[in-house]
Amino acid sequence: MNGNIEQLQNLMECARSEIRKVIIGQEDAIDMALVTIFTGQHALIEGLPGIGKTLLVKTIARVLGCDFNRIQFTPDIMPSDITGNYIFNARESTFELAAGPVFTEFLLADEINRAPAKTQSALLQAMQERCVTIDRNTHALSSHFTVFATQNPIEFEGTYPLPEAQKDRFMLLIKMDYPEDDIERDLAFRFISSETPEDIVNSERIRHVLTREILEFSKSVLRSITIKEDIVHYVVDIVRKTRMHPGARIGAGPRGTQSLLLATRAYAIINGRDYVIPDDIKDMAPSVLGHRIVIRPEYEMEGITALEIIQSILNDTPVPQ
Repeated sequence: MNGNIEQLQNLMECARSEIRKVIIGQEDAIDMALVTIFTGQHALIEGLPGIGKTLLVKTIARVLGCDFNRIQFTPDIMPSDITGNYIFNARESTFELAAGPVFTEFLLADEINRAPAKTQSALLQAMQERCVTIDRNTHALSSHFTVFATQNPIEFEGTYPLPEAQKDRFMLLIKMDYPEDDIERDLAFRFISSETPEDIVNSERIRHVLTREILEFSKSVLRSITIKEDIVHYVVDIVRKTRMHPGARIGAGPRGTQSLLLATRAYAIINGRDYVIPDDIKDMAPSVLGHRIVIRPEYEMEGITALEIIQSILNDTPVPQ
């Protein structure tokens, strides 16, 4: 393994250590969040209320040495509340841009599925092209613009399912579940202590270990991770089978293929390798492809989930040797 990859792996471990000062018992979620950050993509975090979704994103923002904004999505929020708009300056007799919170490097879209589709879609251009169009004028965003959105399960009242085009912009769906018994006891003792997790996030104990230069460096290192030709064929076969599965009304598209290849490169570094193996594909496929599959109603009524469909596809797809 060359020096650049070892350096990036050490940086990932430093970032993981800083996040663990606040977030405990969510190791998979932390790793998936780091994969998102180092690949320069976007992530959707799903979990029941009170799990720590927002706290995880705020901690990541603290670890990043970048600008940070937060949008609290509500049913009455408008697209202009996200992108901004032009306001008339009477003194200068000109229209000036009042930039919205999307003009940042790291954006927390909190409870994104509490806003209707029209407002959710205001993020589409920003996430895909890293620019926004306001009154026919296009404004560039940072090349490191990253969105972490949190959502409650859509069966809860007062929420709106994300449009398929919106979900496809998120490279990963990170699921957070209830903590184990010992972890929850630790959380309880933390709560009654003099220093809560929120206090730690806002203190100087969390270091900015990831800078703009490091994020740019990570993108160049990821391109050096080896993916053999048979691994690429394996990924394409898996993604194509999501479209042909009898339980899927809509499967993953080419962006799903690209996201899976990119995510597994970062995951390989986390696991100390400079090459991708089939197990990386198996580990990352549920998070990359699960939110891109739309299940047929008759299968959904039987309780079939997207993760079960992906697992069946992985079981049926020959693994390259």
